Amino acid sequence: MGCGVARVLGSVAAMPLAPSSTGLEGRHVRLEPLAESHVPALFGAGGRDDEVWRWLSAPTPRTEAELREIVCGRIKDVDDGKRVAFAVVARDEGTAIGTTNLHSWQRGDGRIEIGGTWFGRRWWRTAANTETKLLTMTYAFDTLGYAAVVWRIRPENVRSQAAITRIGATLSGREPQVDGEPGLLVYTMPRTDWPAAKARLSERLAS
Repeated sequence: MGCGVARVLGSVAAMPLAPSSTGLEGRHVRLEPLAESHVPALFGAGGRDDEVWRWLSAPTPRTEAELREIVCGRIKDVDDGKRVAFAVVARDEGTAIGTTNLHSWQRGDGRIEIGGTWFGRRWWRTAANTETKLLTMTYAFDTLGYAAVVWRIRPENVRSQAAITRIGATLSGREPQVDGEPGLLVYTMPRTDWPAAKARLSERLAS
């Protein structure tokens, strides 16, 4: 009976945690729970820029009010337990420069997705972008205990595919077509590949 109890407790301990709206601190960026107060800075960073919003599910916001509507939708998803949404704040400027999200977690399967990530064009391919990846993946793997992190990317979005491939994720599948549109590409990083990816991201930040 004692051994049986130990097995049950062990399986519970191995179950990954659901993410929560917390802050994640880095040297270059700070990830804060997304709030309406971030809207003006976010709009200044990437509002009206079609290239920033090209591959996102929401249309390009032309006004702060349109971006506020998008942000409020993300916050409602957080309240409904569907996602954890972060504003990416540049530490040197103290202002929000983009967003990223954790969503679609499956605690039983040990999988969690990162998506809805965008930065103002000034911060593409910068330390802010690299450290955001490092912070979210460290949180998913090391703090929450997930076995795999997943990204879903449109086939035409070669820039994001290249960025995810550079950190060590691999193409693991493709979703079926919807209304004649090509299915999203599914990229995955298992926990076994995380130490090497973490080292690469850390080295990139150091250089």
